[in-house]
Amino acid sequence: MAVKNIISLVYRKLFNLIAILCPVRKHVVLFEAFNGKVPTDNPLYVYQALQAAHPDWHLVWGVKQRLLAEAKRQYPQMTIIPRFSLQWLWVAPVAEFWVLNARLPYWLRKNSKTTYIQTWHGTPLKRLGIDIPNVSMPGTDTEQYRQNFTTESRRWDYLIAPNQFSKDIFRRAFDFHNQFLDYGYPRNDRLVNQAKDPQALAAIKQKIIGHKTGKVILYAPTWRDDYFIRKGMYKMNLPFSLSKVVNALGKDDVLIIRPHYLVAESINIHGFEAQVKVCVDEDIDDLYLISDLLITDYSSVMFDYAILNRPMLFYPYDLAHYQGDIRGFYFDYDKVPGPVVTNELDFVSALEQFLSQGNYPAYAAKMTAFRQQFTTWEKGTASERVVALMEAEANKKAVKVTEPS
Repeated sequence: MAVKNIISLVYRKLFNLIAILCPVRKHVVLFEAFNGKVPTDNPLYVYQALQAAHPDWHLVWGVKQRLLAEAKRQYPQMTIIPRFSLQWLWVAPVAEFWVLNARLPYWLRKNSKTTYIQTWHGTPLKRLGIDIPNVSMPGTDTEQYRQNFTTESRRWDYLIAPNQFSKDIFRRAFDFHNQFLDYGYPRNDRLVNQAKDPQALAAIKQKIIGHKTGKVILYAPTWRDDYFIRKGMYKMNLPFSLSKVVNALGKDDVLIIRPHYLVAESINIHGFEAQVKVCVDEDIDDLYLISDLLITDYSSVMFDYAILNRPMLFYPYDLAHYQGDIRGFYFDYDKVPGPVVTNELDFVSALEQFLSQGNYPAYAAKMTAFRQQFTTWEKGTASERVVALMEAEANKKAVKVTEPS
């Protein structure tokens, strides 16, 4: 057995031994996003609310070693430690709370006194969990994948749901039997609250665009498997001509492209820099807030953006191919709240319609129905409600400790 494998085995056994034998440390909270990426998404907004309410609590972020420097650069005030390091080993098994938005490895044993709050990371459009009919991932098969998913979901004490649609799917796809939190997503609190603040929006627009005038068009497509060329190399080809799009824009209008970070460097905007920006590192909420139109395809960004009640244009140029995707769709794509175009000619025409009219009046009813189904739980208070839950849990545990035997 290789030395690396031996070390990994010892680490796993030590983690689980600590989780079994050691008591939790009061008011210690482990946060992670997307299995150790730079702090973001729902856990970040819960962190900010909790830190403001309880600066005396010990809040720790687990981040992958290769992303550690970037995480500390962006958030120098945070306590950030390398995921699966010795530091992490002395925090994760004894934290009073885990707040995460993705699964932990199946081999981790949760301390019986740790409260695990799973926030997840979006309204599901494509099939997930045990709803995936056939899993074709390296190192696993469908049966093992489903078993690992079920093992993980049984550790979740609480699971946040953004809407009833998601709740129904999560219950089945995750085989989840513990308590749902019908709060909406913490990351969406900003969309509810800051959208009403024109000064805040102007400041964000000035920071990202460099000026406060003109329309902002946000193009945020989903990740596609065919972006992959070979190990470590990915490429995205835009499904439209930049020259045609820029020719349609007004002189102060800007197109923002929000690609997956792996393909960002492959996007060539040479010659169009004045009106086209590739934004990878910016908070996606900031991009939502300053945009006047969202262009997407199959991405779940449509569900969050609907909170703003702004127009959307759907450009699934490979719809015929994508509908045959092994995971399929939960959602009837015919119900999206905006025009659906599948070729460049129709795309440019639909974009010009928005630029001249400012909306898509024919889709008002679809937008109302879409918002009713997916956004009514978003009240702008999800982060605060998660913090209140954590306070109640911490107090409940404290009472149990001090009760006479």
